[in-house]
Amino acid sequence: MTAVDVREIREVESAALAWLSAHRGDFALGDDTLTAEGPVNSTWKPLGELAQVCTTVRLHTPPSDPLHDRAAELLDFAWRQTDHGERFLSLQRLEPFAAYPLEVYSVFTAAGLRHPGYEAAAARVARSRGWRLTEQKPTRRLGLLRAERRSGIQRPEDPAQALRATWLGGLAEPWAFERSAGYSLTHVVFHLTDWGRDPHGVPPDLAGYLADWLPPWLDTCLDAGMWDLSCELLAVAAGLPDPPDPALLRDSWPRIASACYDSGALPEEEPDRGADGSRGPEPDFLHCYHSTLTATFAAAVTLARLTGGGGSDGHPVGAPLRRHGGQGVPR
Repeated sequence: MTAVDVREIREVESAALAWLSAHRGDFALGDDTLTAEGPVNSTWKPLGELAQVCTTVRLHTPPSDPLHDRAAELLDFAWRQTDHGERFLSLQRLEPFAAYPLEVYSVFTAAGLRHPGYEAAAARVARSRGWRLTEQKPTRRLGLLRAERRSGIQRPEDPAQALRATWLGGLAEPWAFERSAGYSLTHVVFHLTDWGRDPHGVPPDLAGYLADWLPPWLDTCLDAGMWDLSCELLAVAAGLPDPPDPALLRDSWPRIASACYDSGALPEEEPDRGADGSRGPEPDFLHCYHSTLTATFAAAVTLARLTGGGGSDGHPVGAPLRRHGGQGVPR
């Protein structure tokens, strides 16, 4: 039985991260990000996702790894786009009960990048009934509670209640799996494990359920050319208490690698083929940035599990932050 091709997974991660670096300008925030009607899903959301993935790569690679430096540079770029956190305070004043600023901000706190003024303002709002009673889907609620804890906000709300109201937490019938359920369950696992930091954050009953059913779900998504969701499922497989099944990795990663463009970009879904069998030009930024991020993320957490948690060469992970002016600067 052949071993998992660690080098191939590493190549996917490296090429995807290079694409993200080359397209960093597309993640930049414009003036419309500080308006009540701003396009959050095409501005703050991509930037927060970039920061999350780069934080993970940085954590799972030693400082000597070139990928560590590239991820740190992109993380620093993302933090500078927020004016070192000042834009979060502006959003807080503009939309005090909007959840997305805290969700994005919390990503940076995991890398030691903080803005005390924003945290104080967010904490005041979080103590209000209006914040506590805002209606949200259970998966979103679970993520927001994680964002609060990351940002130093402590409230008595029990995350277990939100968890058990999710598709995964309620152990839905496995044959009910479809696209929206897939994205819901992957994010539940990401919240429970703090994006791959704590595999034991998944309760035993959910871990057993996923061990049984994730392989056929993943196979279905790969057959359908759903590359974005496939990578999220691969990240889940690498984030469970037990290491991922080598057979699952041997089958899945070559398919992800072959779906990538030469640039390193991964389309969200397999594009239609032309009469000559070609799949046409690379999709535009909005149709491949997220799947390229998920490929990077899945590769990073998978390599960490395969190499004992120390990144591509097995060394300890998580470089310290150098302090400057009260703010962390990734190194």
